[in-house]
Amino acid sequence: MKADRQKVRVIACGMIAREILDVCALNGLDHVSLTCLPADYHHHPEKIAPETDKAIRKARAEGYEHIFIGYADCGTGGMLDKVCAEHGVERIAGPHCFSFYVGNDVFAAAGDDWMTTFFVTDFLARNFETFLVRPLGLDRHPELRDMYFGAYDRLLYLAQTDDPELTRNAEAAAEFLGLRFERRFTAYGDLPAALQRAETLVKTPQS
Repeated sequence: MKADRQKVRVIACGMIAREILDVCALNGLDHVSLTCLPADYHHHPEKIAPETDKAIRKARAEGYEHIFIGYADCGTGGMLDKVCAEHGVERIAGPHCFSFYVGNDVFAAAGDDWMTTFFVTDFLARNFETFLVRPLGLDRHPELRDMYFGAYDRLLYLAQTDDPELTRNAEAAAEFLGLRFERRFTAYGDLPAALQRAETLVKTPQS
């Protein structure tokens, strides 16, 4: 079946799938058709650009004229931008999700203040054990903790929602990693504006 020509296929990181759906529901963005790449590409950023390329080609084959990429650069070193340029699509602005949750302008203005900060989002607070502890082997080799996290002095929980349980999870994560805990409520940061930008794609005539 061919895609609805008024739909936008958003190809996104699985780490922000819940947030994209929430933003769409809150803002009536029913034009979005969401597909996600695996969240664990966060650990393998070299996979993001080639897999996004495949997802774009698949979406085109399904009939989607309007495509938006639900990633920032996310460690691809500009490779994702090359894929976007090749296909004539846009992505979320910024270096990574932590930046666009804080707000890209605010994040950039802070400069080196972030260098010793380990960021946790709602996703990471919800999935700390399965997404970070086990893949890094910290459950089996706790001595690796300081090797991985010794350069950090604080864990900053960027909260998308006011959820006491997630705050407790993030506090526990900070204690586990031996880091000072801080929390900042960011809500969805620049994400709603990015998805509103995706909405304009269906209103722009195709060349």
